[in-house]
Amino acid sequence: MMGSMNYGRVLLAAAGGFVAYFAFGFLVFGALPLLREEYAKYPAVYRNQDGIKKVMPIGMVAMFIAILVLAGLYAMCCQQGYGPLDGAGFGAAIGLFAVCSFVLHNHVNLNIGWALTWKQAVAYFLEWTIVGAVIGWIYKM
Repeated sequence: MMGSMNYGRVLLAAAGGFVAYFAFGFLVFGALPLLREEYAKYPAVYRNQDGIKKVMPIGMVAMFIAILVLAGLYAMCCQQGYGPLDGAGFGAAIGLFAVCSFVLHNHVNLNIGWALTWKQAVAYFLEWTIVGAVIGWIYKM
């Protein structure tokens, strides 16, 4: 099954998904105050802007690898390269996985409030849906 995968498209789709992930993330988690203000309420849990900048390269490499894995999974599942709508469905499934395995799991383990939890849940679900749509769009090309 992996032999018929178009590795160039997978890499290109991963690069596009990576750009979409960080563009959405910059807007929702950085530029808009909605989540930024919620994170600021928990300085013992979350790094401040300067702290994030120091470790951002690690996060960027890790996210590229994660999105590359997702683009590969999309290619294995959708060998016809169905497109952005199917990619969005794939991304929504990943988003639901992220909400349950990361956001709600963190609510249980971290001393954070429901406001941050539900805002993260919406943001991550949308972010992964968009990333999936971009992967589907680029992989179909």
